[in-house]
Amino acid sequence: MHPDIVAALAEAGITRTFAIQELTLPLALAGNDLIGQARTGTGKTLGFGVPMLQRVTPPAEGGDGVPQALVVVPTRELCVQVARDLGAAGTKRGIRVQAIYGGRAFEPQIEALRNGVEVVVGTPGRLLDLAQRGDLILGKVKALVLDEADEMLDLGFLPDIERVLAMVPEKRQTMLFSATMPGPIVTLSRTFMTQPTHIRAHGNDEGSTVPQTTQFIYRAHNLDKPELLSRVLQSRDRGLVMVFCRTKRTAQKVADELVDRGFAAAAVHGDLGQGAREQALRAFRSGKVDVLVATDVAARGIDVTGVSHVVNYQCPEDEKTYVHRIGRTGRAGSTGVAVTLVDWDDIPRWQLINKALDLGFDDPPETYSTSPWVYTDLDVPEGAKGRLPRSQRTREGLEAETLEDLGETGKRNRPAGGSDSGSRGRGDGERPAGGERTAEGPSGAGKSRPRRRTRTGSGSGAGGESAAPAESGSDGAPQAQGGESGDARPRRRRRRRGGASRGGAEPAADA
Repeated sequence: MHPDIVAALAEAGITRTFAIQELTLPLALAGNDLIGQARTGTGKTLGFGVPMLQRVTPPAEGGDGVPQALVVVPTRELCVQVARDLGAAGTKRGIRVQAIYGGRAFEPQIEALRNGVEVVVGTPGRLLDLAQRGDLILGKVKALVLDEADEMLDLGFLPDIERVLAMVPEKRQTMLFSATMPGPIVTLSRTFMTQPTHIRAHGNDEGSTVPQTTQFIYRAHNLDKPELLSRVLQSRDRGLVMVFCRTKRTAQKVADELVDRGFAAAAVHGDLGQGAREQALRAFRSGKVDVLVATDVAARGIDVTGVSHVVNYQCPEDEKTYVHRIGRTGRAGSTGVAVTLVDWDDIPRWQLINKALDLGFDDPPETYSTSPWVYTDLDVPEGAKGRLPRSQRTREGLEAETLEDLGETGKRNRPAGGSDSGSRGRGDGERPAGGERTAEGPSGAGKSRPRRRTRTGSGSGAGGESAAPAESGSDGAPQAQGGESGDARPRRRRRRRGGASRGGAEPAADA
């Protein structure tokens, strides 16, 4: 390997290889096509990243800035993570890595491509958009990687992947990596690969889970799940926690309820804008929030140091999803805890998952938030209740993380506080210019200022005004002192004059 790549990895604290890296590096460095399969959290990113960085030519060695390597990933969050990891590994060689994904403005990505990049990491939709516009040139790609390949070759992504494959040269190196690789996907992948080698870095039990992760399966009632989850989150010596839900609505509801109960929680799901999604992940990585509630958009490939617990708030769809969800903990040789809450309706689905993975949890025990084994299994203090004690609320929370403006279209998911303050700020900024802009602004406070100026002008008797208004103004003072009937007339007349300045009908009556 190139010494600059080795030095960059050493600076990041990576000095030894995992099993999948030992098996794939010799073949990948030789330029062979391969299918890599290994458990979650065992270094698959560098398994394809290091050979890719070795093959590209940086600008200092004569590179022309046209992308030479392409990594296609299924989710935006994984795209950001892979680009960051590859950028760190290639920094000493001067290799430029660019993340291309939706939810952000086109312009910064187009500008980066025009300035020149060697490696592009992207999601299929935005890659195709930029390629069809002519901003992304794929004709010089020497290495193509499909990360989470079983997801990329599923029915949803397959048409887009076929279009991407049609844009890259036929003579290339193609690598597929995933923790789960069903037989039909392997068969399909061989149609666009050249004599690939299938490397499996673990035993024949396909989709096996990491042995360092302790698994607990509880049959829980949906109405008691918030209370049960609150107990789980008060386990002693727990670190960061990821909570997975099947639907976007449930993810947001659970996150809001946890915040109401005193936990520092944030949500990541498809209904949030990209800025809000990245804000939540940054806050989670930095420890400002310690509970991330997510849909399966965060189940694939997301690597956050310090995740000690994973909770499946809703039963996963299938065994692949289960493997990827609980793979967010117990990474890189560390230990972890995975808790799955199975509702009565989901028992048949869970039994299929249990049978496919041979987990031995065919009949989960009926469990409630008061069940004694919850406290003993997860080391929860005996006095733990459904709300986090105030003395333990030490996290800064999501609000402490800045919301980055990514140039999103629509921005329908901007936080309510920010949009309200922004509209108030714009309104306050327009009011001082009321003389010119009253016709554009709303009726009410914006028009009171010109009306007050009219009174001041009439009271002072300045300018080209006749003596009559001034006299009436001077007569108004004694009348105001004399009685209520005299007080009402001038005020009504002033209001009519104010209305006249707006409507234009009253001056004729005064004249």
